[in-house]
Amino acid sequence: MMRVDIATLFPDMCETVLSESIIGRARRAGKLDIHCRNIRDYTLDKHRRVDDTPYGGGKGMLMQAEPIYRCYEAVCEDFGARPHVIFMSPQGKPFTEKRAIELSRMEHILILCGHYEGVDQRVIDEIVDEEISIGDYVLTGGELGALVVVDAVGRLCEGVLADESCYMDESHYNGLLEYPHYTRPPVWHGREVPEVLQNGYHAKIDQWRREKSLENTLRKRPDLLRTAPLTDKDKQVLRRLREEQSQTGDDTEE
Repeated sequence: MMRVDIATLFPDMCETVLSESIIGRARRAGKLDIHCRNIRDYTLDKHRRVDDTPYGGGKGMLMQAEPIYRCYEAVCEDFGARPHVIFMSPQGKPFTEKRAIELSRMEHILILCGHYEGVDQRVIDEIVDEEISIGDYVLTGGELGALVVVDAVGRLCEGVLADESCYMDESHYNGLLEYPHYTRPPVWHGREVPEVLQNGYHAKIDQWRREKSLENTLRKRPDLLRTAPLTDKDKQVLRRLREEQSQTGDDTEE
C-alpha cells in the first residue's frame, strides 16, 4: 500500500477533498495511506508562527526552514525510512501522466505545500528531491497542486480502481487523447450515439475507439503525436485524417 504525507498549513482543506469520492473510499478500504500534517505542529514558537520576513527585503513573508524540516524528520521517523520529497512550485517540472505513473510505483512520497511568498531555499536544497508544477500560473499555496498530484497518483495504485482497464485507455496514459463516450438515451437533442457502439461488435468498437482517439489527438493536441507509440495502421489512419482535414480546410499542424 502506498503512503502519502502532505506537509501543509491547511490540513483540514486537504482532508476535506481526500476524504471524498474514489480516493476517500480507497483510504477507508486500506488501499491508500494518506496523512495530512500541519506544519505549525512542528514549530517551537509559542505563537505557532512558521513564517518570517525575507532577507534582502521585499513584500510578504517566507515559510521558515526549521518547522518544515522538523515535520520531514517526523515523517521519516514514523515511516522508518526517507520518503521521496516533492515540493509543489510554479518553478517545477510540468506534471504529466507519465510522472504520475512513475510516482504511483513508489512506496512513500511526502509533498510539501508552500504558502505566503514561498519557502526558505535552504530547506528545499536540504530535503526536496523534485519540484512539480501543475501549470504556468501561481496559486495562493501548494495545496491545490498537491491534491491534483495525490488524486492522479492515487487512482493508479493497486486496488484503488476496479482494474487497470479503468485507466489504460484514458487520455495521456498511452500517449494519446481518449475517444468520446456516450450513454443513454440513444438520441438526445437530435444527436445520435454512433451506430458502431450500439451493435455489440467488440472488434469494430475497438477499431472505432482507436481511430477516434487518434482523431481527437490530431485535432486537439497534435504535439502528442510526435512521441506517441504509433502502429503502421495508426499512421495510415492519421494520413487519411490529414487528407480529410486538408480537403475541408481544417489543417492541423503537428
